[in-house]
Amino acid sequence: MAKKGSAADAMLRRRSHSSVGDEAPSDKELLRAIEVAGTVADHAALRPWRVIAIRGEARERVGRAIAEDSGATGSDAEKLARKPLRAPLLLAVVVSPKPSAKVPDWEQEAVASGVAHALSLLLDEAGWGVMWRTGHYTRSGAVHRAHELAPDERLLGWLYVGSKPEKKSGKRKPVTAKKHLSSL
Repeated sequence: MAKKGSAADAMLRRRSHSSVGDEAPSDKELLRAIEVAGTVADHAALRPWRVIAIRGEARERVGRAIAEDSGATGSDAEKLARKPLRAPLLLAVVVSPKPSAKVPDWEQEAVASGVAHALSLLLDEAGWGVMWRTGHYTRSGAVHRAHELAPDERLLGWLYVGSKPEKKSGKRKPVTAKKHLSSL
């Protein structure tokens, strides 16, 4: 079993929370978590990522963009527009690629993904409920504009963050490591 307080313990304990409460971390708490998450392996220290905190009415703007790009109408569009309201805080994780002859674009996107995962672990450890949400909307035009992304930036997804629900998430099925490890 993993030593209590270890990275392995944090990873084994973490669960996604599809439903969270109305409280959210302060900007001060977020800054510290982002500072720590930003220490992930990053070839050439390019820091090809950024995080956008989305609170309050800004979540409605994101919801409208999701609904717009879906092509849905009526109640289907309204349902999509309400998705970002499921948490008091959304953290949009953005790949912000830097010009580099050494570090390819895919590797820069991997760094941003690493930051998102580390951030989810840190927020969970601090007692917050977190769910990483993705989908085809992350690469749509209206959503891109709603986040005010630069032309070369890409949205990886959102960490939905709020207070942990009373109800515990179920146990995660263990990984059969032998199926994922090979040797040459």
